[in-house]
Amino acid sequence: MTTDREVLQNAESFLQGQADKCVIIDEVQQMPVLFSLLRALVDKERMPGRFLLLGSASPDLIRQSANSLAGRISYIELTPFSWPEVQSRVSWQEHWFRGGFPDALFADLPSRTGRWLDNFVATFVERDLRALGYQVAAPTLRRFLQMLLGVHGNLLNMSDLSRSMGISQPTVLAYLDLLEGGFLIRRLQPYFINIGKRLVKSPKLYLRDSGMLHRLARLHSFNDLQTNLLVGASWEGYVVEQLIRTASDTEFYFYRTQAGAECDLFVIRPDGKRACIEIKYADVPVLTKGFYASVADLNPDDKVVIVPQGRTFTTKEGVVVVPLSIFLNEIWPQWMTT
Repeated sequence: MTTDREVLQNAESFLQGQADKCVIIDEVQQMPVLFSLLRALVDKERMPGRFLLLGSASPDLIRQSANSLAGRISYIELTPFSWPEVQSRVSWQEHWFRGGFPDALFADLPSRTGRWLDNFVATFVERDLRALGYQVAAPTLRRFLQMLLGVHGNLLNMSDLSRSMGISQPTVLAYLDLLEGGFLIRRLQPYFINIGKRLVKSPKLYLRDSGMLHRLARLHSFNDLQTNLLVGASWEGYVVEQLIRTASDTEFYFYRTQAGAECDLFVIRPDGKRACIEIKYADVPVLTKGFYASVADLNPDDKVVIVPQGRTFTTKEGVVVVPLSIFLNEIWPQWMTT
């Protein structure tokens, strides 16, 4: 069995002979021992793009990486396909239902999509986490993922999860950190401003890939989704993820007060302008007093409601109601480049 010392010796011999090339190292999270070597090589000769490190876990999960390469590395998250990237091949309905992982999205049969997603979750829980040094009982973490179905699109309540799972709140937090570090969930933070109001401080939680969400819920077709109680929360999470995947230099929050003011997304754009975005699974949405209260609190530059389909129109209050496809292809790119 090869020791860490032997790995380092072999790697150093190879890498020193590749000084004039870009070296690509895949699944780097499997060998965190390499980071100390890479640090020395980078310090010896600073050259942008000399090493390209690929992995399936965030830096927070890869032990030693943050300390070893701090100030020497830039991180880019390669997300599953957003819908604008594949709209020439699949409808938004299919992309929403199957999710953005290529093998799941482009499988020739829905049953193969489901099997791939099952295998992906099993591999992450049973192999990847253990390879990173995290000893987590696979059945417990799978059950925890199932529990998150009821939290998707809602405020994260640690005590409820702890009580339902029969585990401590620190353990719940550790599991959430692992799932977020593996890019499986997103915790959307609330927006805080000093307006003298009682604000909700808990984050909202989303399972990031809609296909995985639907597989965990055992939904077998788009029609199943339409009649499921999960449909509204699923649509909200899908839209949130599409916007974040296709944005740069943009801040995303939600806003909610104890008095009932609420908007699904509060976005601070690259140009500093701000937008309140509501997400409704209805062609002609009914906006609540809570949304208008959030607009009064935040005074945004733009007020938008994103719906699945239909026509674009502006309400008498100046709220633009727009289908997701038009928003992603026309409005959103303009916001990102101004």
